[in-house]
Amino acid sequence: MAAIETEGLSKFYGAARGIEEVTMAVEAGEVFAFLGPNGAGKTTTIRTLLDLLHPSAGRARIFGLDSHRDSVAIRARLGNLPGDFGYGKRATGREALGLLARLRGLPGLGRAEQLARRFRADLDRPLGQLSRGNRQKVGLITALFHSPELLILDEPTSGLDPLMQEEFLALVREERERGCAVFLSSHELDEVERVCDRVGIIRDGRLVAVERVADLLEKTVERRKVEVEFAEAVELSDVRAIPGVVGAEFARPTLEEVFLTYYRGEERGEE
Repeated sequence: MAAIETEGLSKFYGAARGIEEVTMAVEAGEVFAFLGPNGAGKTTTIRTLLDLLHPSAGRARIFGLDSHRDSVAIRARLGNLPGDFGYGKRATGREALGLLARLRGLPGLGRAEQLARRFRADLDRPLGQLSRGNRQKVGLITALFHSPELLILDEPTSGLDPLMQEEFLALVREERERGCAVFLSSHELDEVERVCDRVGIIRDGRLVAVERVADLLEKTVERRKVEVEFAEAVELSDVRAIPGVVGAEFARPTLEEVFLTYYRGEERGEE
């Protein structure tokens, strides 16, 4: 059973389109990246999945349950990190976690202390006194402390230093190993390439591609670069006359190059 499944999911704001005809599935134990620039429809999709917005058409199911009708049962089994979260400037991370634990009916804070040590997070300082990166650590802990079956993360490494970014990627791999599905929205394409199994690319509210990362990179052969170094200056006509080239260096396109191909709507990318 898919952790997330959408069929023709659409959301309109009056005459304005948020998302239209988004159809995809995310399996248990899969890390799925949702890519697109600001305004493409990523946040609208996430909010619709979480029943914070009601779809104009289509449907979404999480754990096989209807995202609207069964939203309470669904929330008990997932962890969410929104792009902007807050529990008040005076509340500490520990107080926020305590509130969430009570709402979830948990007797304690689960693995919050373990995660706090791992991310070097201060749970006893008011959130209003923390830097952007340190608040983000607390946000990650609130999404993970109860060991959910599904993680929905919006720009999860925003504000984290490189060391903590690496720690986060290691944790994502561990979550995948225990069978947790991870759905993340990100601008960090290098991280996506390193840790994600598949990517969905959204453009102007429409899902234009869903591919395995490896397959997506391999399909863009026409964007590969070839670098040839000559011992001295040569004429182009001389190069064309060479029957073969040795010692050439081939480089795969980066995920960022592939993403830009799809997003800019270049003719080859559309094909």
